[in-house]
Amino acid sequence: MRKDVGAGIILLLGNDESPMNYEANPYPFRQDSSFLYFFGINRPGLIACIDTEQGTDIVFGNDYTVEDFIWMGKQLTIAEEAALAGVQRTAGIEALYQLIKAALKGGRKVHFLPPYRPENLIKLHNLLGISLNQIKESASVALIKAVVVQRSIKSEEEISEIEKAVNISVDMHVAAIKMTHPGIKEVEIAAETERIALAAGGRSSFPVIATVNGETLHNHYHGNMLEAGDLFLLDCGAESAMGYAGDLSSTFPVSLSYTNRQKEIYQVVLNAHRAAVRALRPGVRFDEIHRIACFNIAAGLKDLGLMINDTNEAVHAGVHALFFPCGTGHMMGLDVHDMEDLGEVYVGYEGKPKSTQFGLKSLRLARELQPGFVLTIEPGVYFIDELIDLWDQKGKFKEFLNYERIREYKGFGGIRNEEDYLITPDGYRLLGKPKPMEIEELENMRKH
Repeated sequence: MRKDVGAGIILLLGNDESPMNYEANPYPFRQDSSFLYFFGINRPGLIACIDTEQGTDIVFGNDYTVEDFIWMGKQLTIAEEAALAGVQRTAGIEALYQLIKAALKGGRKVHFLPPYRPENLIKLHNLLGISLNQIKESASVALIKAVVVQRSIKSEEEISEIEKAVNISVDMHVAAIKMTHPGIKEVEIAAETERIALAAGGRSSFPVIATVNGETLHNHYHGNMLEAGDLFLLDCGAESAMGYAGDLSSTFPVSLSYTNRQKEIYQVVLNAHRAAVRALRPGVRFDEIHRIACFNIAAGLKDLGLMINDTNEAVHAGVHALFFPCGTGHMMGLDVHDMEDLGEVYVGYEGKPKSTQFGLKSLRLARELQPGFVLTIEPGVYFIDELIDLWDQKGKFKEFLNYERIREYKGFGGIRNEEDYLITPDGYRLLGKPKPMEIEELENMRKH
């Protein structure tokens, strides 16, 4: 990283405690992922400094006092924690201010990543004298690119940790499938998945999506009672004790079996999923994987009479986005959407601009795949009533869409399956143990 960034000083800001409603009642602490990756210290209030010319690494922070010990118990000093992580030099925060003041006076470049928490925005303002509204645009592109290059390729140790998280995630989904029945509440299922993640020594890697309204892509409302005939969409994953993520989705019936219409749409989604997975290999661009998934969704919906005319032409125009307005997958690692704080254009597009086409603009990953990448595959079909009505009223793409047939599916919901994959030198490998996905397999689980 030092070589790629060039001359100057690199600042990596760790996270602070973040209060829920008053200072002494914080959210569970989560360290910044890049700080965790490079320095491995899971403690609030730290800033690391890497001097690319002198070759020194220093972790700055203030030790806890006896007054803190009263509430927290005795804690290691920063020097002790840093030594465990292989860092030999530490100092108090005031020393960092003196170091940066001297560096700026000497005309040295200070590199930092774009902050996503307001307290780090303020710290950078105080350290560097940059106005608050200019800090994000002043972030070092050279540092962003260097971090993306290094973190994108997962080591064997990282892959092992991700698989631990994925295996716990599978347990979360299996438990949910087995416990679901008419009359249970969404929140009960969401709570059980959270319990499994916590009991395994980690936590959920993102807020649980557990809903009968699967057409809402990021639905965190859990207030509905499940009824016979509903489809239930679960999107959840575990984060391991070291901070690595799993991310899986399942869609299964609340009744003991799918209806015929649910089976038809489910199979369309599953066929698209399998086709996308089969195409994974180094050298293939992920936007091509996405195109394969979109083509299979459009072809399947054409077979069911919802789409008409030439499928390739329809996909090129973005017609399928009525049913699939998002992307087929994203990178995954220490973040469930890996390095998203650094910007999708750098992580998923190698600095190139994204498409502005509806649906395609939501694709988080489009770059050429390399061995060591970890990513999700998660195509879906969603019947979003408001979007259907809007396009129908405008007559949008009426040469490709059978609106009379589509209207019959309003209120259907949404279907998504999701798995996590490693790109290998000769193809791909499913990470973790298999998650139930076939219709018969899921129905058998529901009946037992």
